Amino acid sequence: MNTTVGFIGGGRVTRIILSGLKKADALPKDVAVYDPNPDALVLTSKLFPEAACTDRMDIPASKDFVFLAVHPPIMDDVLSTLKDFLKDNTLIISLAPRWTIGAMSEKMGGYRRIVRMIPNAPSQVNAGYNPVAFSDAVGSDAKKAFRELVAKLGDSPEVAEQTLEAYAILTAMGPTYLWFQFLALQELGRSFGLSADDASAAIFRMVTGTAETLFESGLSPSEVLDLIPVTPLKHEEETIREIYRTNLQELYRKLTG
Repeated sequence: MNTTVGFIGGGRVTRIILSGLKKADALPKDVAVYDPNPDALVLTSKLFPEAACTDRMDIPASKDFVFLAVHPPIMDDVLSTLKDFLKDNTLIISLAPRWTIGAMSEKMGGYRRIVRMIPNAPSQVNAGYNPVAFSDAVGSDAKKAFRELVAKLGDSPEVAEQTLEAYAILTAMGPTYLWFQFLALQELGRSFGLSADDASAAIFRMVTGTAETLFESGLSPSEVLDLIPVTPLKHEEETIREIYRTNLQELYRKLTG
């Protein structure tokens, strides 16, 4: 694949995507990363010496695929600057919630070769779930080339643009709801006398099997919940549900408001 790739922003999300592509031996030969923060450039360059790291936005902006790996509050300034560097066939891939294709196009003077993707941290190990939405100006050839690239990161289903903020909460931020619990179980396992490796292996299989049982067994949710007679955290379950409802519904309102 000879597609050239640029990243505007050299932070966590860029490093996740580059890590996934490198792990899959699918890192394009021509990759450039822009960031105004020299520390971010040093770290990215150390991890990915194959990438050209620069404090000049025009260099990654000249590539075939340009990933916008920036936070929503600075997207306005980025788009205003970026529009002066775009080629006619550049494909812009925004990784941020809130900014719609229409709003980005307007800020770039009507440019519409735009994709939105909600990235997922497990892309680092090629197990991501990265929903995408395309503007009507992205043709079949460009879609195919883009899909070939991001397929190395995991699944990338095409979804309606108006659902992307929901996916941002469920999948992009989802691991943060669970990781600390997995680590707490690992720590408990070690306190019970298991080695770190044995505890990790047990929790990994438990977590993957738990998800498969709930979503792929063909059993109803009530039947799944009835499979195990002992539920040590039952008295805390409603409290946890309320934390989810209160915090995540408010976050969704902020992202869609």
